[in-house]
Amino acid sequence: MRFVDINEDDPTQRETGPQEPTWQTVAEVTGLANPLFDATLFAVGYDFSSNVYVLQGEYLSIIDPGNDYLIYMDLFRQGVRLDQIKKVALTHGHPDHCMGVVELFRGYPGLSRGLEVEVVLHEAGPAEYKEILRAGGLKLTEIKGGETINLSGFDFQVIHTPGHTLDGVCYFHAPTQTLFSGDTVLPDAMSEMDQAAGGRMDHYLYGLRQLMKLDIQHVMPGHGGIAPLVGRRVVLDTFESLIRKVVGDDTPWMAAATALANQGLLEEALFCCHKKLAQVPDDLKALETKAYLLNDMGRQAEAVAAFDEVLQRQPEHFYARFGKATALMAMDKYSEALTLYDELLALQPGNKEIQVNKGLALFLSGRQEEALEIPAFQEAFAEKIKEELQKQKQ
Repeated sequence: MRFVDINEDDPTQRETGPQEPTWQTVAEVTGLANPLFDATLFAVGYDFSSNVYVLQGEYLSIIDPGNDYLIYMDLFRQGVRLDQIKKVALTHGHPDHCMGVVELFRGYPGLSRGLEVEVVLHEAGPAEYKEILRAGGLKLTEIKGGETINLSGFDFQVIHTPGHTLDGVCYFHAPTQTLFSGDTVLPDAMSEMDQAAGGRMDHYLYGLRQLMKLDIQHVMPGHGGIAPLVGRRVVLDTFESLIRKVVGDDTPWMAAATALANQGLLEEALFCCHKKLAQVPDDLKALETKAYLLNDMGRQAEAVAAFDEVLQRQPEHFYARFGKATALMAMDKYSEALTLYDELLALQPGNKEIQVNKGLALFLSGRQEEALEIPAFQEAFAEKIKEELQKQKQ
């Protein structure tokens, strides 16, 4: 996936100029029919203006009005009236996505006084742009992420996806598994971080992690063609491109996993493990690392399953058994953990870390006297044990 610097100040991105606009429903473009696709008109953008989506219902809503005031002439020639537009939702404050709303309503000064238009944008959006909207009499609704907004009768979940810019958001329509992604996710390219607008790599990775939690089937991007039926893959490809930008294109997957884990990027490290396992399903190092990462991420049930995969290949694997016991402890499965600790202590009787963990398992399972018979446990938890015993006496 190539990275593209979508920069409205770059004159080289104006060379193609506006294309002759053609409005089609998303259903017509994709060949897929559902209520949202049937109701959404799509105009493809060019280099200096984003894609524009117009949702039809009792009123009209726009997702990203673009930066080409002229594209709306076709709509008006088809009988659409300006006063039917009630809501405009922005994915971020770059001019190629947002300035169309200013030009659209400023171009009709005779009607502007009677218009009631709500513009939805992230609270971190450009302050100057907000002032322009307020001066034009438009209502601003500032969002943070996590809200549900209604556009022309359709409910959308707001996902804060900073990275390209600080104010980036996506709009997710769960019933149709459709994401309006702005510049956060593009089908065949990757937006660069605009540092002047608060863009940062760590934020970008965070935003993609939020999207990976969703069941996305269709992507309506800010640039390029619509991506129906392959939404999950597009999101994962974007995530992979970001990871490659961090670790380098030629870095082996497991070296990348180690480097990312050392930076605290556990989800990204786990992704690298999965990529390696897709290439070599029996790779023991990838399985081990996957299990440890899952444990550190608090996903203990998955960690236990991963440790079991390692132990199927190497039943005597000492650290896999230790890791599994640790995961079982976090799941309050103390008796199972104790069985593993006893097996490990039979191999390494002097291992103080295992002795402490065994004592903790005994203590938490209500077997305090047995726990206190383990010197290493007493030494590690002496003060805490005294405090607990004092509390019990009181």
